[in-house]
Amino acid sequence: MHIDLSSRTAIVTGSTAGIGLSIAHGMAAAGARVIVTGRTRQRVDDAIATIARNVPHARLSGVAGDLGTTKGAQELMDAVPAADILVNNLGIFEPKAFFDIPDEDWLRFFEVNVLSGVRLARHYAPGMAERGWGRIQFLSSESGVQIPAEMVHYGMTKTAQLAVSRGLAESLAGTGVTVNAILPGPTRSEGVGDFFAKIAAEKGISQAEVERDFIATHRPTSLIRRLATVEEVASLSVYLASDQASATTGAAVRVDGGVVRSIV
Repeated sequence: MHIDLSSRTAIVTGSTAGIGLSIAHGMAAAGARVIVTGRTRQRVDDAIATIARNVPHARLSGVAGDLGTTKGAQELMDAVPAADILVNNLGIFEPKAFFDIPDEDWLRFFEVNVLSGVRLARHYAPGMAERGWGRIQFLSSESGVQIPAEMVHYGMTKTAQLAVSRGLAESLAGTGVTVNAILPGPTRSEGVGDFFAKIAAEKGISQAEVERDFIATHRPTSLIRRLATVEEVASLSVYLASDQASATTGAAVRVDGGVVRSIV
């Protein structure tokens, strides 16, 4: 299968590291003009340089700002008024016991993980519908289906993304715009890697041991018995952005290593 996105412009939020960076890389390799976004100009520039080293003919530009705020979202929309592909990857996570999560954390997680994508989809979707083609993706998580007790506020936002994704797909029925949610399982992203490295240092064991213990203890239903790679998640995103995926919409597509015990 040859995926050609050379006529498309793709925005990937939170794309300076981890899954977002890998998705931006994959979109660029498929020929798309890619807008890299991150909180600081330096991080954005570093990400663009990384992609350019691996994809010599990549068409890349970047926008720096906090997309978890109305102001940051507006700055992106002003800089890039229209797009064909929108990947709402921006997200934060933090293990914290339910009884220790204050109101401010619930609001912050909802603002960053949910409203950032809502604001951008609300802006870009009408133009996609007018042109008769578009792709919108929400990077949810298996945690939106099986809420983790160690971070209920995170799981709540991932469930909310599933609702937004399906509802928006219904709203755009028959327009040529597809809307899907991607549900990664535990993935070796930069944030997860840093978190596991900290635990490894505290316990005096290797990071590989921490990862194995995490899967065995917290995700025992995993069928691959390991963390996924960011490239494995990105491959699904690139496919869902393609013409070949034109009949896939309103879906919650899992790349969770089989963590969710479900046949659908």
